[in-house]
Amino acid sequence: MRRTRILTAVLALAAGLLVGTPPALAAGGAARTTLAADTYTWKNARIDGGGFVPGIVFNRAEKNLAYARTDIGGAYRWQESTKTWTPLLDSVGWADWGNTGVVSLASDSVDPTKVYAAVGTYTNSWDPTNGAVLRSADRGASWQKTDLPFKLGGNMPGRGMGERLAVDPNKDSVLYLGAPSGKGLWRSTDSGVTWSQVTNFPNVGNYVQDPTDTSGYASDNQGIVWVTFDESSGTSGSATKTIYVGVADKDNAVYRSTDAGATWTRLAGQPTGYLAHKGVLDAENGYLYLAYSDKGGPYDGGKGRLWRYATATGTWTNISPVAEADTYYGFSGLTVDRQHPGTVMATAYSSWWPDTQLFRSTDSGGTWTKAWDYTSYPNRSNRYTIDVSSSPWLTFGANPSPPEQTPKLGWMTESLEIDPFNSDRMMYGTGATLYGTEDLTKWDSGGQFTVKPMVQGLEETAVNDLASPPSGAPLLSALGDIGGFRHTDLAKVPSMMFTSPTFTTTTSLDFAETNPDTVVRVGNLDSGPHIAFSTDNGANWFAGTDPSGVSGGGTVAAASDGSRFVWSPAGAGVQYATGFGSSWSASSGVPSGAIVESDRVDPKTFYGFKSGKFYVSSDGGATFTASAASGLPSGDSVRFKALPGAKGDVWLAGGATDGAYGLWHSTDSGATFTKLSNVEQADTIGFGKAATGASYQTLYTSAKIGGVRGIFRSTDKGATWTRINDDVHQWGWTGAAITGDPRVYGRVYVSTNGRGVIYGDTSDTSGGGGGTDPPPTPTGACTVTYKITSQWSGGFQADVQLSNTGSTAWTGWSLGWTFADGQKITQLWNADFTQSGTAVTAKNVSWNGNVAPGSSVTFGFTGSWSGANTKPTAFKLTDQTCTTA
Repeated sequence: MRRTRILTAVLALAAGLLVGTPPALAAGGAARTTLAADTYTWKNARIDGGGFVPGIVFNRAEKNLAYARTDIGGAYRWQESTKTWTPLLDSVGWADWGNTGVVSLASDSVDPTKVYAAVGTYTNSWDPTNGAVLRSADRGASWQKTDLPFKLGGNMPGRGMGERLAVDPNKDSVLYLGAPSGKGLWRSTDSGVTWSQVTNFPNVGNYVQDPTDTSGYASDNQGIVWVTFDESSGTSGSATKTIYVGVADKDNAVYRSTDAGATWTRLAGQPTGYLAHKGVLDAENGYLYLAYSDKGGPYDGGKGRLWRYATATGTWTNISPVAEADTYYGFSGLTVDRQHPGTVMATAYSSWWPDTQLFRSTDSGGTWTKAWDYTSYPNRSNRYTIDVSSSPWLTFGANPSPPEQTPKLGWMTESLEIDPFNSDRMMYGTGATLYGTEDLTKWDSGGQFTVKPMVQGLEETAVNDLASPPSGAPLLSALGDIGGFRHTDLAKVPSMMFTSPTFTTTTSLDFAETNPDTVVRVGNLDSGPHIAFSTDNGANWFAGTDPSGVSGGGTVAAASDGSRFVWSPAGAGVQYATGFGSSWSASSGVPSGAIVESDRVDPKTFYGFKSGKFYVSSDGGATFTASAASGLPSGDSVRFKALPGAKGDVWLAGGATDGAYGLWHSTDSGATFTKLSNVEQADTIGFGKAATGASYQTLYTSAKIGGVRGIFRSTDKGATWTRINDDVHQWGWTGAAITGDPRVYGRVYVSTNGRGVIYGDTSDTSGGGGGTDPPPTPTGACTVTYKITSQWSGGFQADVQLSNTGSTAWTGWSLGWTFADGQKITQLWNADFTQSGTAVTAKNVSWNGNVAPGSSVTFGFTGSWSGANTKPTAFKLTDQTCTTA
């Protein structure tokens, strides 16, 4: 399957959700909004992977330091001690959601604490902002940003080529960046702070995937696609003389400078008719290896070659492991064993059937062996074994016939890297996961090396819908590319995605509120039904029957008792059915493409919304009537839900900055709506278990309230709001879905567009919440927990939790301490701080000053140290001493 990773949510964003100024509050007043804050613990509902990993970068100077980039899900750093990945771009906020697409990564081999990311998701209008280069001096724990005067495309065609961003291995203040869209080659001479175009570079590229595409997605010039330095041509502290640059131009793919970028020439004698996806240099032996394809990737490619260029003599040698006539794929993944530079590996990235192929040479490309060969067709002999027990869904529930096997080695295998310090460790990315091995050299000795997912912590699914039933599994998800999952344990990878049928993308799902064993989902599939039902809470499924004309999933709603369903599919009008969809009838009175939901009490009441109009059916979806309610958002960037347990109680969120935008509430089945004046913008709405003593369920929303964008909770029907995330946990765009847990107070499930399903648990075990009148200044007992979460040579990261253990709420706080060893804070989040000598004072920011008794607030920071890094032992809240935990 082809993982294009383009979501309908992006199209909604392009319509203006993220640009412009906040809309005016509804008539009735811009009442002052006081935001409370709560401390939450955030985790992923584990899926492990789920998307394309186009780049893996090992640092060449520090052992076990590696990074991975994803097309829409941010960047990650490898944690050797746990064999997991740590997300690095969760701080990307709503307005900069495009920065979660990472087109390239570069790790500094001179100073391994430094890492750079070139970010931006689309080069066309779908991403409203330009690209940027992020720079970090603490291995990605915190970032500074330089905006660029052009866009970058982490999710554009050609995204598996690279790396487009590179640090000079001799003078690390010098970086190069290859740009798409005809913007050329760019250079920084101040460690990524400022950038200027290399105006004398002669070729901006000319290859486009599809010139006829009017959206600008497939018709963009893929531009400058990789930069490779020859470290042997320079000395420490001086700019490297020889630089190779790959260009998306089939006739002029490789250029070289031998004077540190002052002049550039096309490499003489080079092959033509192909794009060079990668250029990897073995400086020890003087070879530049190039992986060629006739397409830009990551999912197309019909022919390919591997070539070797001798840098001293200018000799080109075709080292392709198979004859060109026998290729039906392009080459892309390319790596050299730095411990044994004559060992080279490459991938057939677009070999979808029967499997991808890995090639290995131990004589600089003179001869090759394959990861698998045919014995007698269709039978295969594999040099590897593959163990997906940690991510069992990678079999995709398939039962293929030879020569296909399950699980596959992969597809879209554009990234491939041998650990520069360990010849036995190799990692490669696929369209669904990141695989690796730690006994690679068995390949050469005649044994079988073991391939396993090396992806824990790297979560890269795009979430379309979420549901948390009152019984059964706590979480059901509708996902892009891999369908969705039933999580019975949030900390464990489910054994399989939804199957029978297996949708490539699930667009909507619902359960019967009073009969949650009945579940329905709809989605996209190249051929086959677009709707499925379950009678055991999503554990097992059977296909429904499509009405005529259906081309995509759309939205679906289940009656509260599961007796009937209403479906608004793509390609056909709204439909209704009694029972499990063996026969559908067209609904009347509601337009095609309407969003549909069900009342959670009355099994015959359904709701619809389209282009500013709310629709109601009281006869099981047969007929709808337009409500007289006015002032609702005029577009279709809307999500609405009916409250469980209360007939006719409906909440509607959505809109755009150029019109109505916010949160509306109806208690009369949508006949009238009231806009909440204290919510400036809202994009999702969900419900969870009520707080202790509260008579109304807890509300959750991704919204802008009090001038702040975030994830919010209300325990008092929206009268007051608590921001429950912080600036370190934003996850880009979170506008597709949200739901609380009906069984666990404070638990919320948040959709992301590439970081999977995030769930949060509150530290407020009392079940309280919502704002109150301003309480007095901090008095009473306090406890501080100081934890060093990461430490490296000269630097560290720490979290501080301040708990109110007294009986009076705080409306603001100021915490002071003294470092014993002269540590210096370099960056602090979730608080303001000052440092004078060794004395530090951290104060609340606008949204986390209110701390209820029994609640906590957490902030974190990065710092520098020398000699020792002793933890502080004494903390004062204003002038009172806190207990240390």
